[in-house]
Amino acid sequence: MNEFEKQFQELQDFLKFEDFTILTKRVIDLTLDTEDVNHYKKTNDFLVWLDHNESNIEAKKEKFKDILSDLHTSLVTKPIPAKELLVSTSDLVKSYGASSFGLGPIKMELYQGQILGLVGENGNGKTTLLRSLCGELCPSSGTINYNFQFDDNYDLRTKLVYIPQRTDSWYGSMFENLQFTATNYGYKPEENELIVELIIARLGLRKYRKHSWSSLSSGYKMRFELARMLLRKPKILLIDEPLANLDILAQQTVLEDFKAIAKSPFRPIGIVLSSQQLYEVEKTSDQVIFLKYGKQKNLIENATNEEDTVIENNLVIEFESEWNQSQLGETFDKLNMISLQYNGGTYIINFPEEVSIYDFMKVVINQKIPLQYLRNISNSTRRFFVS
Repeated sequence: MNEFEKQFQELQDFLKFEDFTILTKRVIDLTLDTEDVNHYKKTNDFLVWLDHNESNIEAKKEKFKDILSDLHTSLVTKPIPAKELLVSTSDLVKSYGASSFGLGPIKMELYQGQILGLVGENGNGKTTLLRSLCGELCPSSGTINYNFQFDDNYDLRTKLVYIPQRTDSWYGSMFENLQFTATNYGYKPEENELIVELIIARLGLRKYRKHSWSSLSSGYKMRFELARMLLRKPKILLIDEPLANLDILAQQTVLEDFKAIAKSPFRPIGIVLSSQQLYEVEKTSDQVIFLKYGKQKNLIENATNEEDTVIENNLVIEFESEWNQSQLGETFDKLNMISLQYNGGTYIINFPEEVSIYDFMKVVINQKIPLQYLRNISNSTRRFFVS
């Protein structure tokens, strides 16, 4: 079963459990995969029908079955491209003269269909790395290798798109701006409005199509920027703090959108995003780079060279408890506890690699230790924040 068939089977599960919201997004993704104006028209008509039949569950299920069958027929024989390397860096360094801060050396690779998360505290180089990758900053040393064809710097910036945390203002309505973007990037007149309608529906912007820049929240301004950039059909998206000012539900929705967009079987792109929301980013990313004072750290198993950052296979647990540090230390000593730190309202406890999460939980249950929160961070870059 190829990648498309696996994703299509997932859609059948969404339909079975009547998860119509995410199913609608996936239908739009498949429609865009066809690159066929006839399918654009059918799906736009379907979206209008949904607007007027929200509560008619059985009719919706039949409509979804029909449009999914139609899209499957169109896409089942379409070739799925191999996931190619998009960009890599080798010993990338960016320094600022007499300043004590410097980024690097950075070593990374990004392939089609991958999401790379940049995490770390403020002022540690995440934005500097993004601006270096997009060409706004020139490296002081090292190299950035783009592994796709481009004619000049303008063409490069079209295929490698950077969305900063604070975006520029614009005039007119959202829909007019997106139509203008589509016109500039080669969409034919007969598909311009159709493709814009699909993109804004995909990103939850349909009811805001007539809104101006000043009437949108910061979260929807970011979604507008993403819509505009997707119309450019980029190879790579570089996004600085896309989760800022979003509530937790909106954060999860945006990250799920990024994942679906990146991992399209037929139109895969690479995404690099920075964020303070460590756990949310780690759940979505294929790889994570932690930056501390501009230096790179990675969680890498079976490292093959001394430049890799190798983390011991210790069990590391982050938790909250009403017990004090002394009580907890005495209780967990029987598991040969290595360390117990109190960090920002939570405890971080470290055990040798022979201790498992089940051993930890047995002690918690047997001793009736009150826990308000628990997370295994053994394979999380959260370890770097407390080490």
